[in-house]
Amino acid sequence: MKILNRLLAISACALLPLAALAQAPFPSKPVTIIVPNAPGGAIDILARLMEKQLGDLWKQPVIVVYKAGAGTVIGTDFVAKAPADGHTIGLVVTSHVINPSLRKTMPFDTQKDLAGVTMLATSPIVLTASNKLPANNLRELIALAREKPGKLSYASPGSGSSMHLGAELLKTTADIDMLHTPYKGAGGAYPDVIAGRVDLLVDPLFSSLPHIKAGLLKPIAIMSPKRSPIAPNLPTFSETLPGFSVESVFGAVVASGTPRDVINKISADMNKVVQSEETRRRMAEIGLTPVGNKPEEFDAFIKAEIPKWAKVVKASGATAD
Repeated sequence: MKILNRLLAISACALLPLAALAQAPFPSKPVTIIVPNAPGGAIDILARLMEKQLGDLWKQPVIVVYKAGAGTVIGTDFVAKAPADGHTIGLVVTSHVINPSLRKTMPFDTQKDLAGVTMLATSPIVLTASNKLPANNLRELIALAREKPGKLSYASPGSGSSMHLGAELLKTTADIDMLHTPYKGAGGAYPDVIAGRVDLLVDPLFSSLPHIKAGLLKPIAIMSPKRSPIAPNLPTFSETLPGFSVESVFGAVVASGTPRDVINKISADMNKVVQSEETRRRMAEIGLTPVGNKPEEFDAFIKAEIPKWAKVVKASGATAD
């Protein structure tokens, strides 16, 4: 019996380092935030805010790494294949829920291989029109499009973007037909719509607002379910088409299998950053609305959005392959 007890004691001592390692508080080493886009833009600004303030909270280095390409797939794939310990966090945008239906081949399963952490922010999308277009609101636009099926054209920053597919959702919801004119970014679209060479433009409200205020473009409506605080006079699509909702979304994910307590901690701490005065001020400057929800809520959003966009992608015939 003494020998058995001694062996048990030796075994327990041998397991102590492993138990201590398993219970090590998060984070136990530097944390990497993966940005799936090139530097610049709203998601980059969010990443830098997270880098600074999470580093202060966690007392560990937080490093932003850019892995752009394939409509955010390359960066998100890196996160999906990273160790499931929370030390690699991926930022995602609306393409995260569009890509599963837009791309025939994906190197990861969006729902099985990744876990939602939190929705960080949203940004309104606005539909604007050339001043030459004889429609001043969404109801008039729908009526005009029905009178001239396939004759009206709309510009977007690119095929497969949330702006492109937001307009395609309008087409299916309102049962109208319009011609898509994709651009490589919205920069070249503005002069063409202002000049009337293209009838309509779908782009983030923050980018379009200076042109609206200058009288160069007339706003039709925003696609968000609620009016925007930066332009409260602009009506929403849902005021004419109940239930219509499209926004640019910014969130965070980690590899599936990451311990739930680690996910909850990352979510809670990211939400602290989102609600900080510095972050809210900076978000307002670039037209973002802070959110900060629970992991379960972000997972539920992702689950609901994937089939929604699959229907739009199928109806539009859009593909990235």
